[in-house]
Formats: sequence, C-alpha cells, structure tokens
Amino acid sequence: MRGSGAAGANTHFRDRPVRSDGPEQEQENTVAIASMENTPSREDFAALLEESFTQNTLEEGSVVKGTVVAIEKDMAVIDVGLKTEGRVPVREFGAPGRESSLKVGDEVEVYLERVENALGEAVISRDKARREESWEKLEKAYAANEKVEGMIFNSVKGGFTVDLDGAVAFLPRSQVDIRPVRDVGPLMNTPQPFQILKMDRRRGNIVVSRRTVLEETRAEQRSELVQSLEEGQVIEGVVKNITDYGAFVDLGGIDGLLHVTDIAWRRINHPTEVLAVGQTVKVRIIKINHETQRISLGMKQLEADPWEGVEAKYPVDARFKGRVTNITDYGAFVELEPGVEGLIHVSEMSWTKKNVHPGKIVSTSQEVEVQVLEVDPVKRRISLGLKQTMDNPWDSFAEKYPVGSVIEGEVKNKTEFGLFIGLDGDVDGMVHLSDLDWNRPGEQVIEEFNRGDMVKAQVLDIDVDKERISLGIKQLEGDPFVSAEASDIRKGAVVTCEVTDVKDNGIEVKIAGTDLTSFIRRSDLARDRSEQRPERFATGEKVDARVTQFDRKTRKVSVSIKALEIAEEKEAVAQYGSTDSGASLGDILGAALSRAQEQAPADESDDDAEK
Repeated sequence: MRGSGAAGANTHFRDRPVRSDGPEQEQENTVAIASMENTPSREDFAALLEESFTQNTLEEGSVVKGTVVAIEKDMAVIDVGLKTEGRVPVREFGAPGRESSLKVGDEVEVYLERVENALGEAVISRDKARREESWEKLEKAYAANEKVEGMIFNSVKGGFTVDLDGAVAFLPRSQVDIRPVRDVGPLMNTPQPFQILKMDRRRGNIVVSRRTVLEETRAEQRSELVQSLEEGQVIEGVVKNITDYGAFVDLGGIDGLLHVTDIAWRRINHPTEVLAVGQTVKVRIIKINHETQRISLGMKQLEADPWEGVEAKYPVDARFKGRVTNITDYGAFVELEPGVEGLIHVSEMSWTKKNVHPGKIVSTSQEVEVQVLEVDPVKRRISLGLKQTMDNPWDSFAEKYPVGSVIEGEVKNKTEFGLFIGLDGDVDGMVHLSDLDWNRPGEQVIEEFNRGDMVKAQVLDIDVDKERISLGIKQLEGDPFVSAEASDIRKGAVVTCEVTDVKDNGIEVKIAGTDLTSFIRRSDLARDRSEQRPERFATGEKVDARVTQFDRKTRKVSVSIKALEIAEEKEAVAQYGSTDSGASLGDILGAALSRAQEQAPADESDDDAEK
C-alpha cells in the first residue's frame, strides 16, 4: 500500500504543466523537473523498504521489545518492528501454575529466534526471553553467593523442578528440607528462597537447595536462642523424636537431648515407657555447649533426689524387699524404691550355685528379699545379698556333722587333686588324694572311684568362711602307724614280717600284727652278699627283720634282715668273746652251746650236794 501510493503521487506530478515566471522561476522549475525525474519507482521504493528492514538493529538470538497487537484464542500477536508480527502462546506470559493477565497494548520483552520463518512470520518466545533475563540475574547471584526466589512447580525423578523467574532449576529430594519430607504439597507453587549449588549455562543446568537456606536460618535462630538460655533454667518443650538412648525436645527452634538416664530417677529401659512424640514436657537445662550449640536436658532433676540420706534409709545388714528390674551376666539389679537400685552380685546370689547365670536364680519383675551389704552414696551404689537372707548350708552342716563324723554321699566329680562328694544341704566336700588310702598313692587309688558311686567318708575339717569341707576315706580304717606305735613298734625293734611279693631288687613285706608294709632292698636281705638273693624267699614266708626307720610324719617304715643279723652278731660277741681269731658267728654260737652243756652236770651235782 505504501509503495503504490508513492507511485501514484509521482505520476500526478508528471501530468501537471510547468510554470515559468522569469529566470529564477525557471531555475526552480528546472530543479523541480530534475527532482521529479529522480523520484524512485515502485520497485525502488520496495528496495528502500527492504533496505530499511535490513538496517534494523534487531538481531536473531537477542531479547527485543514488542507490543501486543492482538490475542487470538491462546496465542498473542506481538509486533516487534519487523515486516510481520510474531505469535507467542499466552501461557508463556504467566507464572507456572497461574494464568496469564496479558492484554492488548501491553509492552513485553521476547526472544527473537528468527526474523522470518517459512511462513514469513517472526519466530519469537517469551519463555526464552525470561530465561535469558533470569540466567543473567542468577549468574550474578551465584557469583555473590546470594539467595534467589523461586517456586516448586513439578515433581520429577529424584526431586522437583523449580521456576526461578523463567529459568528452570532442579531441586534434589535430599535438599528440600533438613529432615525428610513426606508431603511436599504445601510447598508447591509458593515463592520461597533457594540457594544455587551449581550452574552450567552451556548445558542449561541449575541445581538449587532449600535445605541450605533453612539450615542457615535455623543456625541464626539457634544462635540467638542459645544465647537466651541458661543452665539450670526450667523450660517447656515438645518431644520431637525418640531414640533408644533418649529423646529430642524442641525448645522453640532448637532441639535439646533428653538422655534416657535423665528422664527419671528409676531405671528406664526405653524412653517410650515415659514419653511420646508430640508430648509437651517440662525440662531443666543441664548443660549448654555454646561452641557446638548442643543442649543437654533433664526431667528427673525437677524431682527430689531419692539418694539423699540413702545411708540412713538402707543401713548395712538390714533386710528389704524389692523388685528385680534387670538381669546381667554379673548379677541382678533390684529396685528398693523408685530411683534407688542395688546390685546383687552373682557371688551373693546363692550359697551353693556357683558359676550359674543370675537368670537361672531370679527373674525380671520378681519380688525378692535382700540384705544390704554396702552403701556408697557418692558413687550411688548399693550392694545387696540374696543368699544372706537364707540359712547358710555350711553352718547347718557344721552343726549337724561336726569334725569326726562319718557321712555318706555321691561322687560328683573327679579331679587331679581329689574327689568331690555331694552332701546334705546341697554342699560339696572334698577328699584329697592323700586322704584316699594310708599306704597306696592317691593317683592310683582314685581310679577305683567313678561318678555316681556312693561312698563313706569322715569329716576332717569345716571352714564356713571359705565354704570348704575336707573329708577323708582312709581315716575310716584307722591310722596303721598309730596302731603300730601301740604295739611297741619303733626304730630298732625286731619284727616278724610276711613276704607279700618278690621282686628283682628286693621283697615286699607286711609287718605282722599291723597294716604297715615295707620294702626290703636286695642289699638288706642278708649280711653276706652271697645270701642277698630275693629268689630265696617265697610269698607267704615269715622272716624276722629289724626296724631301721619309723617316721610318723613322713609315714615311712623301713625294715632290714641284714641289720638284724649284724645286731645279733654284736650281741653274741659281747657275750661270748672276740671274733678276732676269724671264727664265724656260727662257730662262736656252737662253742657257747658246748660250754653250756659242759656246765650243766656240774651245776646239777652242786644242787644235789646242797640237798
């Protein structure tokens, strides 16, 4: 239209007559004619118009301003100063989740992608324009470590998408809140601050965090709140979380730890026995660590300490009833009153059951009678005894079976040092190896006994404090050394022995009239070496010998045939003369007998003369 109008005007000028009013007028007419002759044609005007468009400063890939000239259905027609207008969806002019308020005549900024497409229209975008503007602002905020405002508008895998005024960012699920959030609904489409964690404009990647903002805000609030709190202060809070070791209480912006040991004076196995999430509790501030901003809380500190005056309430040796609250490998805890517990050590649970788990003697919640053994109010400990409330079986046994009594029991165990015998009152007595037999070694005799055998023994000693009973089996037969002494057997005495065994190096004998046995070595079998032959003796043969050793302490007795022969020889020499001539003992004894026979008739004649 603009081109055709110019051409028409040009034709009109050419048809008009040229006026001449003198030289000056002629000059003007000449200029006018020349001007009319230089007026561009329609093609020239079109070329000029195209040239004006090409000389425009609008460049593809930049943000330009335009005017909304029309709104057709869901598309906005925008004039940006090009040959033709561009079209942009109306929804691009609204924030995510909200409708657009765009109207005709509004001036807007759009992103010019192409000056003209195949249809001859300008390709423009409001989203890309906003994105370009936002990226510039976000890059500055990221460089300055500043927070930006955005809205969560969609849920994607691993997190959410956030609109940062045109730029779309990714919000990881772990960065939504300080603690995991189950329902993100209340946070959707609500403007809120975010911290940019990562940006990559080339890839169009932005990662933001809401958690970082909350942590900074919370840290500031915590710092302010911590400064306003004091140790010893009593404050109300809400139980926020419960663990095995305690509960976290919200004090109005900062959490404090209420340890399980500070909930009550009595034993609490788990905080849920007393507390519940959401419960309002009154607590005392025990300790504040301003560096770590950790706060320790206590509930039991609001009540009187039951350990005050505990020594007067629970004197030593007094007996009380209590409830078993906990059982361990080393004993059982008994509650004497709420907040006051004592320990029954495993060694104080039973007189007779040793090395038995406490759980086999008492059970949890069982009511028992105990005796106070020791009280330590400083360490807040009370030692209790269970067995002390029962009769001591060792005392009872000592009363019933004094030393010297003969008892009967079952062999419970065999050890390398003796036998254990089960006795009345569920106590055990021990027979040492040395008390099994008078003559034979204990290691040999113990093999004759087996578990379950019923045996008799004599009570030798009772130690109630050490809980020991000493027994003896050999004592039932009497000490052969005592009977031997009663029979006047001593060192130097001549005894008759019975050969019980013949060996290569000597013979074993038993002293007649006693239970004593001895071994006569080969060298003690005779004075003459030629007679020192064990084989010349036979089992059951009676021989005389002289006692060379009789020691009751070491329980040793030794006899010797050789010693007897030497002693008899000395006695004969002393009575009948010297043996210097070389005569043997037999010769001396034969001569003595001859002299005795010769003197006998003379003695008889003297007797007759006297008559």
